[in-house]
Amino acid sequence: MKSPVDFEGRSLRLTEERRRHILSHPEMKEMITAISETLKTPEKVIQSLSDSEARLYYRFYPKTPVGAKYLCVIAKIPRDDAFILTAYLTDSVKKGEVLWPEK
Repeated sequence: MKSPVDFEGRSLRLTEERRRHILSHPEMKEMITAISETLKTPEKVIQSLSDSEARLYYRFYPKTPVGAKYLCVIAKIPRDDAFILTAYLTDSVKKGEVLWPEK
């Protein structure tokens, strides 16, 4: 996978270690290309409550290996770098400040 780009045009690194971590979860093996899609066209982006530099990108997928779920991609966005921490499937969107779509 080449470096994904988010909805703001920001390139995000996905290290081999983080890629292996994500793919260590069997349900994520079929979702690897959906990570780029979720970053590029999220339905919602939330500011992390626990880390001011982290953002949670969400997109709903009606068909995943474990049923209808949101894909959450967590990326750290410091000033000089941007990289993917993890990605997982979830039933719901976490609480926090909504960064996208703008109100």
